[in-house]
Order: sequence, then C-alpha cells, then structure tokens
Amino acid sequence: MSSMRPDTARFLSGDERDLLATVDAFTDDYVRPRVRDLEAENTYPEEIVERMKELGFFGLLVPEEYGGTAVSTSAFALVTESLARGWMSLAGAIGGHSVVSFLLREFGTDEQKQRHLPRMATGELRVTMALTEPSGGSDLQAMRTTARPHPDHGGYVLRGEKTWISNARRSGCLAVLCRTDPDAVPAHRGMSVLLVERQERVRVSGDLPKLGYRGVEACTVTFDDVEVPARDVVGGVPGQGWAQMMRALEVGRIQVAARAVGVAQAALGEALDYSQLRETFGKPIWQHQQVGAQLATMATKVSAARLLMLDAAARVDAGERADLEAGMAKLFASEIAVEAALDAMRVHGAYGYSKEYDVERLYRDAPLMVIGEGTNEIQKNVIARRLVERWRR
Repeated sequence: MSSMRPDTARFLSGDERDLLATVDAFTDDYVRPRVRDLEAENTYPEEIVERMKELGFFGLLVPEEYGGTAVSTSAFALVTESLARGWMSLAGAIGGHSVVSFLLREFGTDEQKQRHLPRMATGELRVTMALTEPSGGSDLQAMRTTARPHPDHGGYVLRGEKTWISNARRSGCLAVLCRTDPDAVPAHRGMSVLLVERQERVRVSGDLPKLGYRGVEACTVTFDDVEVPARDVVGGVPGQGWAQMMRALEVGRIQVAARAVGVAQAALGEALDYSQLRETFGKPIWQHQQVGAQLATMATKVSAARLLMLDAAARVDAGERADLEAGMAKLFASEIAVEAALDAMRVHGAYGYSKEYDVERLYRDAPLMVIGEGTNEIQKNVIARRLVERWRR
C-alpha cells in the first residue's frame, strides 16, 4: 500500500519533499512488514528506532547549528503522518522528544541548547514531557508537583508524581511542568518547566497496560525530593513555564493530529484494498453503492483533517499563535481516525474483527488521539475561548 497522500508539495521545500519520500519508503518497506509481529508481542521496536536515529528523525525540530534537520512544522507533521500510517507507536517514539526540542529551540538558554540539543538531534539523548498527574488529567493548573527552593543552594527540590509518560524508561531527561511558586495567583504564574535528568530519586514504574499504542511504554514517574540545579529551569527564569509549555503544546497537538491522520489514512488504504479484492453478487464490493459512498466519505474527511493539520502547522512556522488551529486539527483529525477505523472494519465485515488484518490494530490505536494531549472535551473549551477572543477583536 502506498501513502496515497494527495499532493502536498506546495507545503514543502525541495529538501523536505525528498525527506518525506524517504520516510514513505521507510514506512512501506521497513516498518509495515514488521509491525504485526512487534505489535502482537508488545515489543519495543529497538531495531526500528535505531534506524530512525540514523535517518535523523529525532532531530527534525532541532536547529541545524546543533546538528538537527530543522524542517518546517508542516514537514514534521507529514513525517509524523507517514510514520503513524505504518505504526502509530513509532510516531509516539519521537512525539514528546520533538515537542521538547521545539520548547528548547524557542525558550531554552544558550547553555541549555548547547548541552542538550546536539545529543537530542542524534537520539543519543532521549527526552520526554511530564505533564499529566494521577489526580489532574487534562487540568494542568490543578497539578500538585512542586519544586521548592533548595535550602543550601539556588536550585530546587522537586517532589510529585506524573503519569502516562510515554518513553519514560528510555528517556535520559524529562521536561517537567511543576509549581515553583505554589502561592502564585493565578496558579499558572507560579509554574516552571524543569529539565530533570534521570537519577536514583526519579523512579519509573512498570508499563501501564494499554488497549493499543503498543511497543512504546507509558509509565508513572515519581520525583522523590529530586535536586534540580537552577540552570535547568527552561529559559533561566522561573514562572514562565505555563506560557512556554502552552506554546510547545501547539506543536504537540499538531503532532497528535498528524498521528490521527496517519491512522485514518491507513484505515482508508486498507478499506480501498479490501473493497477491490472482495467480491459479492458478482462484483467488487466498492461498486455497491453503500460501500462506495462510505469510501468517498472517508477519503474526503481524511483530506480535510490533513488540511486542518497543515493550516495549524503553517501558523506555527509563521510565528503566530496556533492554539485555536491546533486544537481544531487535533479535535477533528482524532475523531475522524476513530470513525475511519470503524468504517474500515465495516468494509472488511467479519474479517475486520480478526487480528489477521491491520484494521483491528488501527481500531485499538485510534482512541488514544481523542484522549491524549488534552482530551477533545478540553480542546472544545480551548477552541470556544479563542473563537470568542478573536471575534471580540
């Protein structure tokens, strides 16, 4: 199955088009033949990830001066889509890492960039975000993780717990959103992002069991009075973490939208393949009006989701706020992924419920995008607020 992606050349430079062709070939020739066995065994795809490092996928949002590839957000989104089309877990392997790359690129001090970005670009240093807490979910302002001033030096003592942290065991550093001023009003003015390197007092749980999104671990991370130097406050100034992370999460939500588009595109591809091979009443089933209409609707919605994703990415590349557009893209694309996965199962009939076909896996992977990176209910709240603000202007 080829990518079947409509022409996206107008969104990319020549080098980016070459990169995307490389990613498509990697997905079709290297990932897809292996994914069913890896997914069934819930095995971390070490060999594939090492190949992704060699191809530069971990440095996509790292500036060239630090050894990165430095592609546009649009190209990053399309690369993510291609990986997710092969196996959504692979897009997750670079997800939080890439968001932190963007965070440091935009807000890190020179020292932080020089210390982290070159190793992040090669994948030697894996980094992930630590936002969600067991009692807070999508309500980040209700977080309880605190970093209080160290009594003997200018750093902090970090204490708290984060959960559903992807790549937690394989990351050597975590970007932790926490309260450095618990008494600040409003609460977000007392938040900072700390770069916390793995050490004995950073305890990572075993894997949380998941419906889908297999192969890549999600864990709970406990910070037990972890000493963090003052130099590891992103940007060097405490109290800026909320604004920094909200900007970075625009890229995060575009990345989740791209994962969703990839899953939806894969579901569409499986349905198109099967509908041409399967015959009933003397003709391929796509020629039956109901099936043909279903395929047409799926394809239209997948293309619409991709364009929403690219519109949000273009705003980020232009230096504009994209919280409204990223929220819309994430909301629409994730709902379409769930819808397309179910529709593909329907096209397959009983075989869609069998592990012999990839649509069963897509059906399990799709719901994560509805829930992850801020639930869709949260996205609707964000979208509504931003719509009213822009309308007032």
